[in-house]
Amino acid sequence: MSDTIFGKIISGEIPAPKIFEDEHCIVINDISPQAPVHVLVIPKRPIKMLTDAESSDQSLLGHLLLVARQQAKELGIAEGCRFIVNNGEAGGQTVFHLHIHVLGGQTLTEQGL
Repeated sequence: MSDTIFGKIISGEIPAPKIFEDEHCIVINDISPQAPVHVLVIPKRPIKMLTDAESSDQSLLGHLLLVARQQAKELGIAEGCRFIVNNGEAGGQTVFHLHIHVLGGQTLTEQGL
């Protein structure tokens, strides 16, 4: 699992303040935020990218979305936020460990689409 930066954060090899943690995932601040609020919801079980997920991952994927929703509420951005999953290099994914970006805190426009 520790072959990506997220795996190393999950294992404790790289320290990073966790906003939230449970048995399935962690939430951390993005180190290169694209909005005033920009956190990442990262599953502890590595899935390279969303298209690599299998039907057995259904419960985990649902859990990640519910955690993302809860974080948006707790961070005060639920009424205007964006949830993003980049998939593959051409889709903008730079760390190949599935994660959900939760962005908000300002009006979000269609940048780079």
